[in-house]
Amino acid sequence: MSDPQPFAPISRETVSSQIRAQLLKRITIGELAPGSPLPSERELSERFEVARTSVREALQGLLSMGVVERRGNRSYVAEHLPTVVVERGANRKSFVTELFETRRVLEVPIFAMAAERASDDSRQQIAALADSFTASLGIAEFRELDREFHTTIAQSCGNPLLIELYGKVLDELFRSGEFDEVLGAEKNRLEVEQIIADSSAAHRSIAGAFTLHDAEAVRDFTQSHLDQVEHAMLDELD
Repeated sequence: MSDPQPFAPISRETVSSQIRAQLLKRITIGELAPGSPLPSERELSERFEVARTSVREALQGLLSMGVVERRGNRSYVAEHLPTVVVERGANRKSFVTELFETRRVLEVPIFAMAAERASDDSRQQIAALADSFTASLGIAEFRELDREFHTTIAQSCGNPLLIELYGKVLDELFRSGEFDEVLGAEKNRLEVEQIIADSSAAHRSIAGAFTLHDAEAVRDFTQSHLDQVEHAMLDELD
């Protein structure tokens, strides 16, 4: 009698692993920032509509990964650096210039580093995110996807301190009420649509080089993308 064919492995995603994945994504893209508290086990069990034991298992997984830490009876997103506080003056354009100078110093080398170190899964994830960008995206949807794209690349650099510092800098951009007003103003609608179209194309270029492990091309595309967006925000938006 011949040997039977080997059984194929069975993959079954548990409830706790699904909860962990959703929380990890929110942490990764900055919706849950370093140092911020997570909702309580009771709140999470109500939101996910699951038993608290599943939530507890998910949080334990995040603790083991070093993404979450316990302080007393609460779980917090792990934080290694102090909060970045930026004093905004009355001049929006000066703040934009300072912010993009800082992004160049951090983002360009971090993205190049990530292009060299990323896993195959991360490269596939970035390619999928890039494919989601279209010129027809609304500004709110674009900004959410934009932050996820940038933070997901940064996560692949393998340096937790750089990842956290970069995330804190991005917070100044994505949580800025001034930027929300400028980007959402009807008088800037056509200019914002052009920014979305140009940025969508730039993201696809970055992702293409990222997928090919081409760190130098990622560096060049990222630099060009930041220059383009800064120019638009300084010279084309009122």
